[in-house]
Amino acid sequence: MAAPLSLLLVVAVTIRAALNRSSLAELIAERVEVVSPITAWKRVIEGLALLDLGVSPYSGDVFHETPLIIYLFHFLVDYAEITFMLADVITAVALYVAVKDFNKQVFRKQKFSLEAERYPADCLELIRSPAEMFYIPLKVAMFYLLNPFTILSCVAKSTCGLNNAVLSLFVLTTIKGNVLLSAIFLCLATYQSIYPLTLCAPAMLYLMQHQYVPVNPRRAAFWWFVVQYLFMYLGSLFVTVCLSFFLLGSWDFLPSVYGFILSVPDLTPNIGLFWYFFAEMFEHFRLFFLCVFQINVFFYTVPLCIKLKDQPVFLMFMQLAVISIFKSYPTVGDTALYLAFLPVWTHLHRFLRNIFLVSCVLLACSALFPVLWHLWIYAGSANSNFYYAITLLFNVAQILLVSDYFYAFLRREHHLTAGLYLKKKDGSEATLVLK
Repeated sequence: MAAPLSLLLVVAVTIRAALNRSSLAELIAERVEVVSPITAWKRVIEGLALLDLGVSPYSGDVFHETPLIIYLFHFLVDYAEITFMLADVITAVALYVAVKDFNKQVFRKQKFSLEAERYPADCLELIRSPAEMFYIPLKVAMFYLLNPFTILSCVAKSTCGLNNAVLSLFVLTTIKGNVLLSAIFLCLATYQSIYPLTLCAPAMLYLMQHQYVPVNPRRAAFWWFVVQYLFMYLGSLFVTVCLSFFLLGSWDFLPSVYGFILSVPDLTPNIGLFWYFFAEMFEHFRLFFLCVFQINVFFYTVPLCIKLKDQPVFLMFMQLAVISIFKSYPTVGDTALYLAFLPVWTHLHRFLRNIFLVSCVLLACSALFPVLWHLWIYAGSANSNFYYAITLLFNVAQILLVSDYFYAFLRREHHLTAGLYLKKKDGSEATLVLK
């Protein structure tokens, strides 16, 4: 598998290098679907210019990235293209290794269940074979590296690519069972954008299972592990924030980065749900709906954890999708990260209900984004309602996609317990309903 992966990396880097040298690079860097007020490279350059003049980059309303990012590019600004391409390579390789290890664990668990005769006889066709699972890690790397969303983000030098690299390393270290590194990378991801805080729950659930700690709140071992992980996570976050203060010499970055993410003052159009709604909002209702929209990202964590406590990797996938859909300043790079996990769940395809329709809608929306933007901003023959309509449809399609996979996953798990061909008491065929 090393040769196909190497070839894939060469192809992916070549595509990115060619686009970086083309006239399209500047156009892509201005696309609101690809960059946001937080991740735009132009804003990083302006922040660096202020820093070189001895002025705090957070003194105005231009730069909203974290201090570690600006100091990183203070040294690497001349190698920015290589840095972003390297970030994509790191993300792909980390996901490749993580999925490879996860598949090994799934196969061992499946083999043990077969030997123990835990599966009903009529559901053996649902069992995954080694041949079926062999190419999944390569497909995951391919889904990430060759996804147009990822390529556009890299060419635009969106700092979302760096955040994806940190999240992929978090997934890798979690699946490897390294508690300390998992907490550190989760801390760095949270430091970047707050929302990865919700990934703390699936990480702890997975690591508990990996270390054979009972996932039972009534057991002391459960709470001892939670305290240990939170101590490492919050300790790393404290050190990172203090390091930012040491580098910057002030706390100006806190309202400029985290206050900006939570209060959503910049209503530049993007592929998210916030901008149009709050542009039309009466000011005295703003705080209430702001809380509702922001809580929405965190709200699903508890019910999903209860339902998927025995499947923390799928829970991680669900949380990544929820973050990319409901965060305040999303870009297509956020969407690309969770879409890369779809090959891991290829065994769910027989239970998916709307995959063809949703795929067509996502492709149509991706094509219509620049068209409606041109009609609104340049041609003047449309207005913001047209662009927000396609944005809303894009997010609805993502929600349907994630819901469909959730349904398919639960249905397969039920069949593995109750059998594939369900019967009523009178012997007639039963219909499975998700409630």
